[in-house]
Amino acid sequence: MQSKAVVFTGPNRVSFQAVTCPDPGPTDVLVRITHSWISNGTEGSYLRGERSDGDTPYRTGDPLPFPVIAGYQKVGVVERVGGEVDDMQVGETVFATIGRVEGMHHDYGGHVSPSVCPREQIWKLPPGADPLAYAGMVLAQVGYNGGMRPRVEAGDLALVFGDGMVGLWTAQTLSARGVEVVLAGRHDERLGLFANRPFRHAVNVRTSDWKEYLNSHFADRLQVAVDTVGRIDLLESVQPFMRRFGHLVSAGFYGAADRLALQPPRYGELTIHLVSGWRRDRMDETLRMIAGGYLQTLPLITHHFPVAHAADAWKLIESKTEPVLGVILDW
Repeated sequence: MQSKAVVFTGPNRVSFQAVTCPDPGPTDVLVRITHSWISNGTEGSYLRGERSDGDTPYRTGDPLPFPVIAGYQKVGVVERVGGEVDDMQVGETVFATIGRVEGMHHDYGGHVSPSVCPREQIWKLPPGADPLAYAGMVLAQVGYNGGMRPRVEAGDLALVFGDGMVGLWTAQTLSARGVEVVLAGRHDERLGLFANRPFRHAVNVRTSDWKEYLNSHFADRLQVAVDTVGRIDLLESVQPFMRRFGHLVSAGFYGAADRLALQPPRYGELTIHLVSGWRRDRMDETLRMIAGGYLQTLPLITHHFPVAHAADAWKLIESKTEPVLGVILDW
């Protein structure tokens, strides 16, 4: 069957084009997409040729992952249900991750419609919900995972590096657990989305030193530090501020420069958590957190683009000629 998709045809080349998908099978659900949410970090590193597969960084000699259908998160309406799927109905509004495709570097893709999705890659949305709030649910789940992994008690202090979407959702998750959170980033408009309640703080590292901020406000309290920007130097430099038995969480992409010395965190008996991918149980909980208002998604959306103009969306994301965070492709 034929679909339309956002295809990365080569480094820094974006096309909206017809693609071939396998016919839906008995365990598949065909979904007509209404909105898909770009993952600026993961998709951007694919577009630049910095990844060869998933979380695997490109190294010289690896095959470049082109052509590839970008993305992994979208919402839409069920158009057809396979004969072995007994818990979905035509017309239901759902969230879907990846769909099956042919003729690409990977045999799956995100920004494609109609999308032939295995049943296990689909979640029903709550009745009456705004589907757009769930369109970035995989990425929100990464933030949820980062915020849930460390062992904490109410009143503990956490420092989250990065005010992108994963950083914001990690900080929101920690806050929902009763943790006092400092979000360190570079954009006042993003930091303001988080630091609008008690026990939520923000420091703009363009104008302030986060180390001085911690020393002057929260000396000897830091239990958790989360890196969402992919910088080993941050994981190294934060360790002297950690409590003994504290937790480091790595939720960034480091490319080939991913070596972290283990002896220094051993002195403080720190636990290191490595966050990646999605699981059904975490996606279920992320959906619940969005529905309950604990994870705020809609305020993070800054731009909409018609899907046929996906190349323009990527020009903005890469150039940052204006403030940009959550970018939606409207189908």
